[in-house]
Amino acid sequence: MSDEPEAEAGVAGIDCTGTRALVTGSTSGIGRAAAVALGRLGADVVVHGRDRDAGAAVVAAIEATGADATFVAADFTDPAAVRELASTVRAETEGIDLLYNNAGGLFRDGRRTQLGVERTFHVNHLSPYLLTAELLDHLREGARVITTASAAHRGTDLDVDRAKSPDRRSGLRAYSHSKLANVLFAAELARRLEAAGREVTSNSLHPGAIPGSGFTRFLPGPLSRAVRFLGAVPGATTVADGAAALLYLGVSPRTAGVTGRYFSGQRPETPSEAARDRAAARRLWERSAAILGINEPLPATATDADGT
Repeated sequence: MSDEPEAEAGVAGIDCTGTRALVTGSTSGIGRAAAVALGRLGADVVVHGRDRDAGAAVVAAIEATGADATFVAADFTDPAAVRELASTVRAETEGIDLLYNNAGGLFRDGRRTQLGVERTFHVNHLSPYLLTAELLDHLREGARVITTASAAHRGTDLDVDRAKSPDRRSGLRAYSHSKLANVLFAAELARRLEAAGREVTSNSLHPGAIPGSGFTRFLPGPLSRAVRFLGAVPGATTVADGAAALLYLGVSPRTAGVTGRYFSGQRPETPSEAARDRAAARRLWERSAAILGINEPLPATATDADGT
């Protein structure tokens, strides 16, 4: 099998010249692999992360393919930094065709951000929500929004108040809760875009449990070592596999027009019952805007609010 994710996704022959992509969390792991692959396909890429040296290295790798790239640093625990990221993207591009909400983390210390929200929930859900809201009118018609969720969304229910009263012992539970929010957000965004008459799609995905992604640094010591060990097991999900899943949703003609779905790798899958709760998705949408202190993006109509 090719190490290039575009080949694995079946999109190696797709010409993305003229496409502009923003890939958050693209200085390492599947985000980096997807960003560089998009460059090989001809797309121009806005790279995001916190490490400027790592960002410069990704930009260089993309530019070596002949595509244009730029790096924008932003700390996703800081709403002002997210707004500045959006502002920079708006100033430096004429529009976005692919918005990858890929950045994420798992924080076990229970610390809260300046909004009084547990860091994992803030970084994994509130920041992508805010970034998407800030860029809604900068998304070109036909654009695709892809949100990196996880199979970890299963086994939990939505309780936004939980994110404002974190338990220091519940890092993995907080992560699962934030990933449920990702799936609910992506589905609600799809419904609201459709109601607004926008030709923009929104989907979420589980990219796989990927030992080589760098995510193991967030896990407790024994779990981190166990996951790294799995990287040596034949058949384990690789960084290329995860990046291929991102490319499949963003570039493949097979997913053009597909919206409001949850994928596991490159396969559509039914998410948990809690992730299919439309009332919970509406509550999350409204509460997220309130916590961030912004107007509700794509406000629902009275008919939407009734769920009909």
